[in-house]
Amino acid sequence: MRHFLKNFIIVFVALFVIAGILGLVKNEQNKGPETVSISKMVEEINAGQVKKVIIQGDSLSLQLKDEKAKLQKVQKEPNGTFGDIVKNYGITDASLKQLSVEVKGESSLKFWAGNLLPVLLPLAIFILFFYFMTRGVQGMNSKAMGFGQSNPRQTTPDDKNKKTFADVAGAKESKQELVEVVDFLKDPKKFTEMGAKIPKGVLLVGSPGTGKTLLARAVAGEANVPFFNMSGSEFVEMFVGVGASRVRDLFNKAKKEAPAIVFIDEIDAVGRRRGAGMGGGHDEREQTLNQILVEMDGFDPNLGVIVVAATNRPDVLDPALLRPGRFDRRVTLDLPDIKDREEILGIHAKNKPLESTVSLRKIAERTPGFSGADLANLLNEAAILTVRRGLKKVGELEILESIEKVLLGPERKNRIISDHEKKITAYHEAGHAIVGHYSIHCDPVRKVSVISRGSAGGYTLKMPTEDKHYHTLAQFRDELAMMLGGYVVEKIIFGDDMISTGPSSDLKNATEVAQAMVTRYGMSALGTRTFGDHPEMVFLGGGKADQKDYSEKTAEAIDKEVGNFLAEAEKRAREVVDSHRPQLEDMVKELMVKETIEQEDIERILGSRA
Repeated sequence: MRHFLKNFIIVFVALFVIAGILGLVKNEQNKGPETVSISKMVEEINAGQVKKVIIQGDSLSLQLKDEKAKLQKVQKEPNGTFGDIVKNYGITDASLKQLSVEVKGESSLKFWAGNLLPVLLPLAIFILFFYFMTRGVQGMNSKAMGFGQSNPRQTTPDDKNKKTFADVAGAKESKQELVEVVDFLKDPKKFTEMGAKIPKGVLLVGSPGTGKTLLARAVAGEANVPFFNMSGSEFVEMFVGVGASRVRDLFNKAKKEAPAIVFIDEIDAVGRRRGAGMGGGHDEREQTLNQILVEMDGFDPNLGVIVVAATNRPDVLDPALLRPGRFDRRVTLDLPDIKDREEILGIHAKNKPLESTVSLRKIAERTPGFSGADLANLLNEAAILTVRRGLKKVGELEILESIEKVLLGPERKNRIISDHEKKITAYHEAGHAIVGHYSIHCDPVRKVSVISRGSAGGYTLKMPTEDKHYHTLAQFRDELAMMLGGYVVEKIIFGDDMISTGPSSDLKNATEVAQAMVTRYGMSALGTRTFGDHPEMVFLGGGKADQKDYSEKTAEAIDKEVGNFLAEAEKRAREVVDSHRPQLEDMVKELMVKETIEQEDIERILGSRA
């Protein structure tokens, strides 16, 4: 329908242009000689006003003796002659003697145009309309025939925007794993002479934002070979067999450019475990997966084509995809540590003017758990904030505020709250800060604020001094006490009947931590075992939700242990608050005035942690 409308518009515009041209021709004709009747011509000849008569075809042109007068034109009968007019209309002999008569032949172009144009013009319009219609149908047919073709995004070796390992900060072990792939693509002879075979497939596994796609592009840039990039979801269509056809087409294109790299992003979209009960054996996703398996290690091996895939869900992939001979090597990309974060910040800060006082090391210390994408977003938010404030360089203050924005959301300073609600928030956040400050296994409290951010009415920001990979029982207990610090302070200051809805999120998080301590980490009195199945993520048709592998009696014991941890945390939080009540009041007064307290002021008010 869209092609028909397009062709109709083209033909309509063509007819409009032709009509305009004919109109211009007619206007030009109107500006030419004046057309008069035969009787007036006879009258002017007899009166001696005509100097010359020019005969051309079926028309007569009259040139008057008055030089200012326009040339006149007379249309005679098709088969009549000027002599017939003289005879029939009574032109006198005396008038004819004073008259000059000239005969001109009719031009062949005008003859053919006048006779053939009325026939050829409609025919040309019909041919033009038919051509556009058939071309539209051919376009639709070609698209239908190309439905099973892949359209990968290809990066050539001479691409100006290609990435190298120098553009990937951190991930040293992961890059080292891929150096062998690059060496093979550059010089495969030294491997084949030793009888070594390079992995046919490399699976990049890591949390979102850790740089899997960037690392794959760096491999292609280092190896200086063609790079074919497609997402797993681009293979799957509603029609069975289309995905498999696109897989074949993709690998055929890569074979022609071999050595080459095929990168399939988010491969879990097509590589999930088969036989999950979804769609049966003719499921389009399974057909696509089967074709990938055949292309990677079938009867016709793909020599010189290395498949690199990325996923953050390796637990749902089909075992046949992970066996040796297909994805032989698995490269895990973890969240960057403090040194890696500093390097990543250095790369993303190259095109941003930073103040000389900005310490990337200090920023790296404030961003534990940030991925590479988070760090890039952090500096981008800081640059935007710098422009908004009309500054010329990005300062440390803008970067630190951007950290809080990424973690908690934007500030809502314009949110109007009553003094009573502000007082509740101040006591609540001061309770978190005091319990966390005097619990030696908690991370240092960096900032306390009663200004809303995101969905939080206020916040207490704590950050570790170094990266942590393990949590001890003592750390969990102190964290639980800090989580309940705000709840305990509200009960002490305002009473049980005036407890607000503010601590709801704290109670939820504390309960989840206590449950994990009992069911996952074996830190309770129930013994050294776990309870229930805890998949990292749940997806339809694959992983299952938490499953009970224990009796109802054990469930009661689990609930009791969770309650014991929470009760103990509440008791410890109350002891800390009771023993440091003056510092609590001092912090609340400071928050009511300043609204935000940094780490230096916190240590000044609360003293040392020992």
